[in-house]
Amino acid sequence: MLSWRVGAVKISCIVEKDEILRVHRFLKGGDQAKMDGLGWLKAPFVDEAGRLNFSVQAFVVETPRRRILVDTCMGNHKPRHGHGAMLATDFLERFEAAGFARDSIDTVLCTHLHYDHVGWNTQRVDGRWVPTFPRARYLMGREEFEHARNDTAEDHGDVFDDSVRPVFDAGLVDLVGAEHQVCDEVSLTPTPGHTLGHVSVRIISEGAEALITGDMAHHPVQMAFPAWHVKSDHDAALSEATRTRVFADAADRGVLLIGSHFYAPTAGRVVRDGEVFRFEA
Repeated sequence: MLSWRVGAVKISCIVEKDEILRVHRFLKGGDQAKMDGLGWLKAPFVDEAGRLNFSVQAFVVETPRRRILVDTCMGNHKPRHGHGAMLATDFLERFEAAGFARDSIDTVLCTHLHYDHVGWNTQRVDGRWVPTFPRARYLMGREEFEHARNDTAEDHGDVFDDSVRPVFDAGLVDLVGAEHQVCDEVSLTPTPGHTLGHVSVRIISEGAEALITGDMAHHPVQMAFPAWHVKSDHDAALSEATRTRVFADAADRGVLLIGSHFYAPTAGRVVRDGEVFRFEA
């Protein structure tokens, strides 16, 4: 299990599932020849055939007073399409074996409400979807929530019904603004584009800083080609602008960037590379 220290805060990563993807199938605009020409983009972020290594993972952020879970992956037994359909992984067992009892989580932060970030919000018990983390407050962006609640034609629909509505109906959801201060060390920061109300998670402690991206970026290759974007981006131009802004800020201020879908080692520094950027893990 990977972990990092940011001042007095510990951040731990629990992987649900790793995948291998072809760049032109995953990222609109993706070009294999251009990607192969990047001297810095090597293993482990690509495999020997030049395919993208990709992870679905969650992060536990432990401050001196809080234990916060950032995003909850895909979850088991969910009626999805493609790689997230009806999973039966041991994610929850590994999560608890790492020392994170479910009832020790006091806050669940949702960067956005797509299926691979809210799946373990709930689990199936006696035929019902019930909160997986019963003592936690689930923090969701107000704009994100309202859009997802009314979106049955695009990326939400069943996802809202089995992974969001049950925790809302249980009275565990707090709808918050895009710059919400969670505690002294942890806050949200708006990173729109992938979804209307998408946020990333900023951790600041003892002069050190980290950013958990959510789906602001999906792979380090986007540092060199910020216009390459996933098909599920709500606003491709805005997502590109957000990536460029965040990468520039991280490079200029030495922020530790923790990519929510970046394959292990997952975290590193953004470095300016001409007019774009590169990733140093």
